[in-house]
Amino acid sequence: MTHYILKISCPATSGIVAAVTTYLAGRQCYISELAQFDDELAGRFFMRAVFRFNDGIKPGLDALREGFTDTAVPFAMDWELFEGNRPMPVLLMVSKYDHCLTDLLYRHQKGELDMRITAIVSNHLDLRAMAEREGIRFVYLPVTKDTKAQQEAALLQLVEETGTELVVLARYMQILSDDLCRQLSGRAINIHHSFLPGFKGAKPYHQAYARGVKLIGATAHYVTSDLDEGPIIEQEVQRVDHAWLPDDLVRIGRDTETVALSRAVKYHLEHRVFLNGERTVIFR
Repeated sequence: MTHYILKISCPATSGIVAAVTTYLAGRQCYISELAQFDDELAGRFFMRAVFRFNDGIKPGLDALREGFTDTAVPFAMDWELFEGNRPMPVLLMVSKYDHCLTDLLYRHQKGELDMRITAIVSNHLDLRAMAEREGIRFVYLPVTKDTKAQQEAALLQLVEETGTELVVLARYMQILSDDLCRQLSGRAINIHHSFLPGFKGAKPYHQAYARGVKLIGATAHYVTSDLDEGPIIEQEVQRVDHAWLPDDLVRIGRDTETVALSRAVKYHLEHRVFLNGERTVIFR
């Protein structure tokens, strides 16, 4: 059954829920799911409504969208309306590590991730065979200091040509330029290891072992020009102890990365994520 998703954020005030539900009910819509959150510190209200048209009513999404303006304007709403049954066009970016890509492809095949993969982009050729085996377009964009700007321009052109709405950095081991981060703001998700404390540079799990960490994990976040500091969507952690060797930490790290990334992608595909400044609001 076709369903629709309405996302709203606006200054917190009284009457918002009543106005939205009244509008939808008046257009013969049945609300099957409704979630809301009032950020008291920021003074901002967030709401996600899932609905469908009543039996016998011909869906009129354009008219519904146009008419909602009269409801949205008095509350200064930022709002979006989506068709929930439409797979989102997603572009995957990888380098040499295959665990995140393998996991996303598997979950997509099993119907867990409602997306249409527009292409797999890589700065290496290691995972080309995997993409071709799945019948997915593989685009090789090798990056050097001299070619970085050119390849990022090619990437943006590919995003536009394919109608891509989400870019997933599934262990893409290249730092994106500030300009590219701005152009992909709110529609690019990255995954990285996150330890307490955080270890940067080469072999982070070996660094963690040397410091005797007791907790390892991974963080999925939106891409920003601040490296690995974008709004967090999902995190996964696991306790370890002195008996875990560096290779054990690497293995567990792979698991935490795949879990955190797949959940973050799923939340975005289902329009459950709201940006709230440098934070996120997620209706699970």
